Amino acid sequence: MTIPRTAWPERTWAVEGSNGAGRPLAQRLLADGEHVVDVPAKLSARARLFDTGHNRKTDAHDAHAVAVVAVRTKALRVLAYDAELEALRMLSDRRAELSSTRVQTDNRLHRLLGELTPGMAKKDITTGQAKRLLASVRPRDLVGKTRRRLAVELLAELVVVEKKIKEITKELKTMVLARGSTLMELPGVGPVVAARVLADTGDVARFADRNRFASWTGTAPIEASSGEIVRHRLSRAGNRRMNHMIHVAAATQVRLETEGRAYYLRKIAAGKTRREAMRCLKRRISDAIYRQLRADAHATLAVTEEAGPGGHCGASQISSAAGSHPHTGTSDQPLPGPAPTTLPPATRTRKSPTARALQTTS
Repeated sequence: MTIPRTAWPERTWAVEGSNGAGRPLAQRLLADGEHVVDVPAKLSARARLFDTGHNRKTDAHDAHAVAVVAVRTKALRVLAYDAELEALRMLSDRRAELSSTRVQTDNRLHRLLGELTPGMAKKDITTGQAKRLLASVRPRDLVGKTRRRLAVELLAELVVVEKKIKEITKELKTMVLARGSTLMELPGVGPVVAARVLADTGDVARFADRNRFASWTGTAPIEASSGEIVRHRLSRAGNRRMNHMIHVAAATQVRLETEGRAYYLRKIAAGKTRREAMRCLKRRISDAIYRQLRADAHATLAVTEEAGPGGHCGASQISSAAGSHPHTGTSDQPLPGPAPTTLPPATRTRKSPTARALQTTS
């Protein structure tokens, strides 16, 4: 990609969905030192809807809608390049891929072990148990020998995958602690959950309050009342990976003796179903994560102010959606000012002497 620096010395790049499909482009532009703003998909869709012509979604219409939003909207979030968060995201994605591979390999190995030793293979079997089980089997026919050889190969692959998962988990823990995050102090939040939260959230200042954060994580329930029955249902919106991480933390708290388990049992005693109680606990964990992220951001900002410019590599002095000033608190919701008019000013016409006389007599 060639950037015309001489043609436009002062320029701003507008990227739609900088945390989704537009993330690679936004990160590459930020790495090159470009000024990039994030355009929400809802605003660009609204601009396409009210644009002249058809409302079909094409590349040209998308680009025009994103440009219109970037020009006319003053409160767009300014992106900042953070190499540590990008590395966390890539390692988290890699660990998720390895975990999926581990499940597939484990299922195939379990199937072969069930065929080699009917009724002897447990549901949850470790690599050591599988190795001892294969050592006790000596088939004599061709099918049995082939089945055992494939099981040995799958076991070797499983050992390699588990070793890689452990190494990446250890690396994620080191990077989370080096960043100064205190997310792992929350019950049920380990290095994997903390790394995913940091990588997907980015700048927590882009969320005005805990309700916006809960809506993004998909933990804000939707009311589904009918008559006198008041109930809520699960929201399928938001970041599903973040929702899964919060579900992992909630399941861990319910399994252990924690305050989350006590809260979960109180909800069940109050008449909630297990799913409804789990949704309530997930929302509570989402609020706790948001508070922890805000506290870490304020602590980082305080360290940066003491160190001076360039004193801390993880801080960002770029204003965010919380306000136009970089020190604006994320709990303060900015109030929108009067919208600038797009109509030309009204021109006053001079009245003739006859009109003035008629107005005076009336």
